[in-house]
Amino acid sequence: MVELRKRKAPSQTPATEKKSKRIQETSEETGPTLVQLCKEDERSTHVSYKKPPTVGDTIDLDSFGGEVELNDGTKTTLKHLVDTSKSGIVLFTYPRASTPGCTKQACLFRDKYDYITSNGLSIYGLSADSIKANSSFKAKQSLPYPLLCDTASTLISGLGFKKAPRGTTRGVFAVDKQGKVLLLQPGGPDATVDAVQQLISARNKETHGQVKE
Repeated sequence: MVELRKRKAPSQTPATEKKSKRIQETSEETGPTLVQLCKEDERSTHVSYKKPPTVGDTIDLDSFGGEVELNDGTKTTLKHLVDTSKSGIVLFTYPRASTPGCTKQACLFRDKYDYITSNGLSIYGLSADSIKANSSFKAKQSLPYPLLCDTASTLISGLGFKKAPRGTTRGVFAVDKQGKVLLLQPGGPDATVDAVQQLISARNKETHGQVKE
């Protein structure tokens, strides 16, 4: 009888250990799942935060777009460009300096320079080209406005004009002194200039009640 009791005692211990192991395994499985879900939620929030703004949004000029360079090599930011403007800025993006479509677009903005800037908006061309390429482009086409060199595509990406794996979508962007997005859309050379002219026309109607040609 004593021997039987001694044999039964150790047989209960492994059963208890198995139960505790099962509980531990369950908790271990649950733990990583919850952490994983939290990480996925963080990723979702992170991605949505990085989405390009839309017309009517007010962007944080202090942190938007990172640092870029002017065609003369001077480093600048979107905030600085806006701060030094009278009523805001217009940026038109182009895939590559000195190519046919980009030359047409740049020259259209050149020809409409007086009209666009008469409203207090400053014009800038924006591409991922080097300082050398944009400097040559500006000089050859006698462009009266600066060209921005965004070789890392930080500002281009922020606007939603980055084309994978390496490239830039042609488009136009306008923002006022308070950081309110007035215009943001892709388009061809003519369409980008027309969009800015329509914006100015609408602003003139609101301000003066008539269109200034």
